[in-house]
Amino acid sequence: MGDQAVPPKGNVLGSLVPARYILAVLGSIGMAIIYGLKVNLSVAMVAMLNHSALAHSSAPVHEMTEMHSTEEVCGQSGNSTEAVEDGPFAWSEPLQGTILSCYFWGYFVSQIPGARIAESLSAKWVMFFSVFINVICTLLTPVAAELHYGAMIAMRIGEGIGGGVTFPAMHVMLASWAPPNERSVMSAIVYAGTALGTVISMLMAGVLAGSLGWESVFYVMGGLSCIWLVLWVCLVQDSPNKQALISAEERSFITSSLGTEGGSGHGGPKPAIPWKKVFTSAPFYAILIAHVCNNWGWYMLLIELPFYMKQVLQFNIKENAVVTAIPFLTMWFFSMALSKTLDALRARKKINTTIARKTATLIASFIPMCCLLALCYIGCNRGAAVALMTIGITSIGGMFCGFLSNHIDIAPNYAGTLMAITNTAATLPGITVPIFVGQITHGNQTIGAWRVIFFVTIGLYIIEMIGYTFLGSGEEQSWNKGDKTNNGAVENGEAEATPLNTKETKTNYTNQEE
Repeated sequence: MGDQAVPPKGNVLGSLVPARYILAVLGSIGMAIIYGLKVNLSVAMVAMLNHSALAHSSAPVHEMTEMHSTEEVCGQSGNSTEAVEDGPFAWSEPLQGTILSCYFWGYFVSQIPGARIAESLSAKWVMFFSVFINVICTLLTPVAAELHYGAMIAMRIGEGIGGGVTFPAMHVMLASWAPPNERSVMSAIVYAGTALGTVISMLMAGVLAGSLGWESVFYVMGGLSCIWLVLWVCLVQDSPNKQALISAEERSFITSSLGTEGGSGHGGPKPAIPWKKVFTSAPFYAILIAHVCNNWGWYMLLIELPFYMKQVLQFNIKENAVVTAIPFLTMWFFSMALSKTLDALRARKKINTTIARKTATLIASFIPMCCLLALCYIGCNRGAAVALMTIGITSIGGMFCGFLSNHIDIAPNYAGTLMAITNTAATLPGITVPIFVGQITHGNQTIGAWRVIFFVTIGLYIIEMIGYTFLGSGEEQSWNKGDKTNNGAVENGEAEATPLNTKETKTNYTNQEE
């Protein structure tokens, strides 16, 4: 009550632009910054490495490999006459994998503490400090790289610590701001920023590294990101009841649809997390399986795609940046269209939330799996490879309105913590993928080596499809109200969810959503 803001008279911004979409757009830009500053190293590293020294040091291994797979090494592309200028660092493939993966060491440890702070104190400020830490570490990266690769690793771990809290913080924000029938669209707007940030980062990094040197990648992108910090502080609040820049009509619409009228919508004590019921809940495990398996494919394409395009298909750095960025742009458009379509079908009661989440998740796993399978057998056909990767990456956009939104459906009170748990587990692929790829391809940059990598990814996509299809649910679970309210729920005619049971419970909140 005490935190409730009184809508100011003559609020021009709030009457012209819905405050919830200001939040969604700025949240999307924030996610774009986090992902942009994460993946820029994947492109910049191509210009940072001394390829001549690395080729010389791995020559004996190549000689051994050629006896087995000489036919699997692609020649230069017809328009790749531009040679890549050698950079100053002779980092081996395993060290490259370590530098790329160490981001996730910090990412791994920060998520659950960050989620609890966001739920208990302020998701707005958790998100702010997440971007702030990434900006500082990015600006210091060139100095750290020149100093020692150990300092470079420290900067990446710092970025990971900041990046780890973004998804939990934004889940908390969405749980307070997104009306149920707009949840898919708002979630897709926010989380599709990861794809948009990837596009912008890859294109900018390629151009900057090729024109102004690899150092400019970090200075320019880190500097521009400072603008967001100011906008976020001025325009965003934790909940509609704390937001001054909002119309009275919009505040009433959001709070009534979420049942948070008269309160802060974010603050105040929440029921203790019923850990036992969480960890015996089939819908929770469905999200966990999907998140881990899909993230393996996501990070495979996000982190390793530039290296596959450069080292196997022999694209030069500028071609590489364009070819690897375009699919993430189409992903952004596709995720927007899919989320809007699914929300419209739900609003018309053509489908329920469960079907919407499972449909989006199936699209995000089955189509990339088929594309990777085809990629294993097309050899050095660069045009077909680009087409397949574009289709595969585009379809992964279904995850934003699929399992990534599902935490809010099953337990809005604990959405940040549930996201932190599944995203922490899903961080393991981020740590493993670069090291795994580095070991498989060390001195063996051939299609045969990458075929092994792709088949492992295909296997995990199959596990994701089976697990989420059979265990997933879009309905709020009875344990969302905490242990203390279970008796009351039964008295009101609400059936308590059976552990490891996909029976969909009906609550007042769910009825509003449908």
